[in-house]
Amino acid sequence: MLNNRVCKVPYRRSRFSTRLPDDRRYTPSHFWLLEMEPATWRVGFTQFATRMLGDLVEYGFEVKPDAPIELGQTIGWIEAFKAITDIYCVGNGTFQLGNPALETDPTLFDKDPYGSGWLYQFRGTIDPSSVDVQVYVGLLDLAIDKILGKTH
Repeated sequence: MLNNRVCKVPYRRSRFSTRLPDDRRYTPSHFWLLEMEPATWRVGFTQFATRMLGDLVEYGFEVKPDAPIELGQTIGWIEAFKAITDIYCVGNGTFQLGNPALETDPTLFDKDPYGSGWLYQFRGTIDPSSVDVQVYVGLLDLAIDKILGKTH
């Protein structure tokens, strides 16, 4: 649930740096999840993901509010300057809404990915393989090493 005392974990590797909020869960596919109230989750892309995608051009959701959703289900899409990608569901439950603020100000997507640039909200249970910030730091190391060609 919302925590008024959020610590941000500094991260830097190669030419990428960020400050990761410690009040969230993270997925290997670079989504974050924040519990807004019991069993209600706000979801967004991490700063790493938004940097890889570039500026938001257009996005949409293929599910309507109150629709049932399942872990791994494609629920929408994003077209950004550098890439086009699907938006996947990171839990099981009911889709509540997409972020209405992105419709009027798409720059929030990459300017404030951990705040007002969130993607969608759902009610239900989250991906059991989601991790805390310390484990996510290790996943970031692996992802960046792969980009740099340091892994086999």
